[in-house]
Amino acid sequence: MAGVSFRLALIAPLGSVGDMRAHPVFADMPVTIFETMSGLAREHGAINLGQGFPDDQGPESLRRLAADALMTGSNQYAPSRGLPELRHAVVEHYGRLQGVDLTFDGVLITSGATEAIAASILAFVHPGDEVIIFEPAYDAYRPLIERAGGVAVAIRLQPPSWRLTQEAIEAAVTARTRMVVFNNPHNPTARAFDADEVAALARVCVRHDLIAVSDEVWEQVIFDGRRHRPLIAEPGMAARTLKIGSAGKMFGMTGWKIGFVCGDPALVDPVAKAHQFLTFATPPNLQVAVAAGLAWPEAAFVEMRAGLQRSRDRLAAGLSARGFVLIPGEGTYFLGVDLAASDIALSDEAFCRRAVIEFGVAAIPLSAFVSDDAAGSVIRLCFAKADAVLDEAVGRLGRAAEALRGP
Repeated sequence: MAGVSFRLALIAPLGSVGDMRAHPVFADMPVTIFETMSGLAREHGAINLGQGFPDDQGPESLRRLAADALMTGSNQYAPSRGLPELRHAVVEHYGRLQGVDLTFDGVLITSGATEAIAASILAFVHPGDEVIIFEPAYDAYRPLIERAGGVAVAIRLQPPSWRLTQEAIEAAVTARTRMVVFNNPHNPTARAFDADEVAALARVCVRHDLIAVSDEVWEQVIFDGRRHRPLIAEPGMAARTLKIGSAGKMFGMTGWKIGFVCGDPALVDPVAKAHQFLTFATPPNLQVAVAAGLAWPEAAFVEMRAGLQRSRDRLAAGLSARGFVLIPGEGTYFLGVDLAASDIALSDEAFCRRAVIEFGVAAIPLSAFVSDDAAGSVIRLCFAKADAVLDEAVGRLGRAAEALRGP
C-alpha cells in the first residue's frame, strides 16, 4: 500500500495532464497554417489553392499496380528498410536520371519524406547541436530539430530572388553547427537553386565537416528546362549528404507516403535505426507500384512537368492580367504573389484571411514559414489544379485585389 500511495502522491501534483505533460516543443504549438487555411476553405466553400496537392488522382497505371498488389501480394510487415525491389529501383532511377552513384545498402524506404527527415535528424542531432535551415522554411524542420534537442539557426532568404549566398551560410556556422537542412526545389518560395548556390553550400559543408539533409522531394517538379542539381553529387558531399526523395511528389499522389533516404551506407544506417522506432515499415503494395514508376523513361517525367508548367503559366497569366506582381515559380506546385508590389497594403496573413472569407480563395501567407513575427507581403498559391478551378480562382482574386488595393 505504501508503494501505491507514493505513486499517487507523484501523480497528483501534475494537474492538467494535457498542459503539464506535453513536451514544450509542442505544448503551445498552434495547428499548421495548412490546416487553418484548409479549414477556412471548407467552412466558407472556398477554392483551396493553399495546401499543395493536385486535383487529379495520379497515374492510373500505378494505382492499378498498387490495387493489384494489395489484393494478391503481401499485406504483412515489409522489411523495415524497404522492399528490395524498390531499393534497387531507387538506385537505378537516380543513377540513370541524375548521375548519382548509390548502392543498395545506401537506400532506406520511409513512410513519407517528413518521416525520412525526422529519422535523419534524430539519428545525428545531439542536444545543443545547431542545425542551419533556410527561411521561409517547410514548417516541420524547426520542431523536429528542437524535439531532438537541437537549435535551429535560420538564414533568411529575401524576395523576390530568394538567393542563397556562401557569405550568409558561412556567417551562420559556429563551433556547434552539426547539420544543414537544405530544400531544393524550395518550398514555400518555389525557388530552384542554381549551380553556383548548390556548389557554395557544398563548399561550406566540406570546410566545416557538416552533415547535409537535402530535402529534394520536388526534384521532378522543376520547370523551364532546368535540371535538378542533387547536393550529394557535389565534390566532397557523397559521404556527408542524406538525399531525401518522395514518391508522393514525384508522381503527384501526395497521399502515397513513400520516402527515400539515400547516401553513404555509413550515414544511412543510423537513420534506418531511428526509422525502425518511428514507423518501422511502409505499406508493401505502394512500394511495389513506386518501384515500377521509378523505372519509367525520362520522357514520362518530362511530360508530367510540362502539364504542371502549363497550369503554372495559366494561373500566372490570369493573375498578371489583373495587376498582380508575381514571383517566378521555378519548381514545386506553387506560385508567389508580391502583395506590396501589387499595391495591396495588407500583410500576407490579413490578405489570406480576407481572401478566403470574403472572396472564396484560400492561399498561404509566407510569413507562416519564418520564425520571427514580422509581417510579410508574399502569398503562395497552388496551381496543380484543373483549368476551370484556376480560372475561377483568378476571377475571385481579381475581385479581391480591386476591393483591397490602395487608392
